[in-house]
Amino acid sequence: MPKAESVAGNLVSSINLTRRMNKTLVSSSRHLDWNGILVEKYQPLATPSSIELPALPDHWLSFPLGQPGHLTYKRGDRLHKSTIQKGDTILVPAGQPSYWCWHEGGCSSLHICLKPELLKQVAEASEMDREQIDLVNCFGQQDSQLQQIAMLLLSELRSNSIMGRLYVESLTQVLVIHLLRHYSESPSIVTVENKSLTRTELQQAIDYIHTHLDQDLSLVEIAEVINISPTYFASLFKRAIGISPHQYVIQQRVERAKVMLAKTDLTIADIALQVGFSSQSHLTQQFKRLTGMTPKQVR
Repeated sequence: MPKAESVAGNLVSSINLTRRMNKTLVSSSRHLDWNGILVEKYQPLATPSSIELPALPDHWLSFPLGQPGHLTYKRGDRLHKSTIQKGDTILVPAGQPSYWCWHEGGCSSLHICLKPELLKQVAEASEMDREQIDLVNCFGQQDSQLQQIAMLLLSELRSNSIMGRLYVESLTQVLVIHLLRHYSESPSIVTVENKSLTRTELQQAIDYIHTHLDQDLSLVEIAEVINISPTYFASLFKRAIGISPHQYVIQQRVERAKVMLAKTDLTIADIALQVGFSSQSHLTQQFKRLTGMTPKQVR
């Protein structure tokens, strides 16, 4: 199995895109250091605009958020004209130049950039040929599942990553798998049933999680403990435990909070921080979801 590696890299410059698209950058995940993915929200300027984008190094997704707007899109010799509205998806694969023309100033939008290496890692973990990952261009397609993933990422961006890197990485994995299944020229994803974590590997990963439960854990860090890729780790961990690494971490944080509520006099806010939640409200939300009670009721 391949060793874990970071694919953070230098994602598409938000400053350059902002200038080219005649839009104002509202918020960006750049300062959050999310691995292999960049999530940004843009607000259009009042005037119509047109740009010619060179071949970008990353896969680029765009999701309209506001009122419907007229958009002309050209790739190669093909010209597409459409009314783009909330719920539509635009996908420009890495390495493909494109031309865009927004009429009436366009609408606010969510942009997601993905490192191609991230898709290759997921494909490799699914035993696809990582050198044959070719995403297809998509213009204005309605995809409710893709929209749901994008809106969850936007919510996490707005909250300043309240759920942590492990949650974002889990969402990113789901996003990449969806793209490979539905927007790839070789769409079949093969689940390898005969692979599994050894008992020692699983225990090493669990021990690391419990030791660093109060920290902002990431798939890359946990996978490095047993020297496999983050994608392999996520799928094999879920197969062994029955839930994703992120769900397991939340469960263990709630369990540790239960013990501390019963055996210490620490405030609920202090307990939240000591078990790895970003705030008391975050602890309360997850605690009630899993136990049906609030921390105050338990105490």
